[in-house]
Amino acid sequence: MEAKADIGLIGLAVMGQNLVLNMNDHGYSAAVYNRTVSKVDEFLADAAKGRSTIYGARSVEEFCALLKRPRKIMLMVKAGAAVDEFIETLLPHLAAGDVIIDGGNSHFPDSTRRTRYLAQKGIRFIGTGVSGGEEGARHGPSIMPGGNPEAWPLVKDILQAIAAKTADGQPCCDWVGQEGAGHFVKMVHNGIEYGDMQLICEAYHVMKQGLGLDAARMHEVFAEWNKGELDSYLIEITRDILAYKDADGSPLVERILDTAGQKGTGKWTGISSLELGVPVTLIGEAVYARCLSAMKEERVEAAKVLAGPGSGKISVPDAKAFLEDLRQALLASKIVSYAQGYMLMREAAKEEGWNLNYGGIALMWRGGCIIRSVFLGRIKEAFDRDPNLRNLLLDPYFWSVIERCQGSWRRVVAKAVEAGIPVPALSTALGFYDGYRSERLPANLLQAQRDYFGAHSYERTDAPRGKFFHTDWTGTGGKVAAGTYEV
Repeated sequence: MEAKADIGLIGLAVMGQNLVLNMNDHGYSAAVYNRTVSKVDEFLADAAKGRSTIYGARSVEEFCALLKRPRKIMLMVKAGAAVDEFIETLLPHLAAGDVIIDGGNSHFPDSTRRTRYLAQKGIRFIGTGVSGGEEGARHGPSIMPGGNPEAWPLVKDILQAIAAKTADGQPCCDWVGQEGAGHFVKMVHNGIEYGDMQLICEAYHVMKQGLGLDAARMHEVFAEWNKGELDSYLIEITRDILAYKDADGSPLVERILDTAGQKGTGKWTGISSLELGVPVTLIGEAVYARCLSAMKEERVEAAKVLAGPGSGKISVPDAKAFLEDLRQALLASKIVSYAQGYMLMREAAKEEGWNLNYGGIALMWRGGCIIRSVFLGRIKEAFDRDPNLRNLLLDPYFWSVIERCQGSWRRVVAKAVEAGIPVPALSTALGFYDGYRSERLPANLLQAQRDYFGAHSYERTDAPRGKFFHTDWTGTGGKVAAGTYEV
């Protein structure tokens, strides 16, 4: 069989189909295969009809035979065991130097494992995050590849061709780093996405419940916000959602049950933050907010017996001024969300030995992906100014914005708390900011408590760092401290 395809793709769900069509639009021939073979025929007869350089295969052997060498194969299958199964199925038909790309939402340790495993067999592996949903896959997603660096030159042209482009034409795709780096960055992207969505939902809740605004008025507010500093995909779609009418002309959004789902990447981000000891509090609260929303029946019962303050309405002398406060609170919290995400990436890079380009990551997120926004350009500029920037909050632009927004931020959180409106993401962002800017925190008492009950020892303000002390607090505890000390 003649090898005539530049790249092959396995997994013809919507994302896979759209990526193939995107590749073909950019001049690349492609072979396609699906475990349920009938999907290959359906794709060729429908979405790919008339495209003479998309070739369908009915077996893995036929699929591999259609690919030019070194073969380049992209897997768009369910994360987890399915990826490993397809890798094992492919291996007998591959040769040294071939490339396997996993474009699903895989957990980054799996990509690290697969990179090492396949390298032993002479196969080059890439684990890449792909963001942008169905529309992005079709017309230009954000692509975050990591894995075996030897594979990147072989697929760079294809991936950068199909990726979204910034206003000045730069592709929203570049090499992230070795082994699991690509999927780690995609995981953090999704965690920030969780945080952004929760912040927007809390702003909506404050407007709806606190100020009593209807969907039409909130549509106007989000439309206005999308013209300025908050200009982003998520603000844009919120604007559109609030204007969408059900069959009877009423706002559809108000008929959607208030229970949110999740696919696990936000949870992975939270777990990773705990493992690395990085306080990614906003993303954690966003995950927990979804968990709380899922307790619908329990919340309905609780609402009957647990009282809150008064009517739950926010009383302000000037509603327009308060909406501006809300906009600034959302902006300040968004800065904290990204700051925490970048803190996590920095710590992971140190732990894993990755050399991450933080400004380049912001550039990759500028277009195609769910968290794309004008805001990301400022992050790119911050790392251009200082590639070793320890925290976004320490960049002159970002701390000046926080300083400007701080009064509004505090008023919104205070008013929401007084009215009994839950704002876990807005308030935890403020709590983190206040903690991060505090020269002294009450952890001295916490260390005394740990030393009291567990002889865990402590450091003193009047002694060099790294020198530890233990006190016999009761007179009966002895002088022996615990063998380990962990901050």
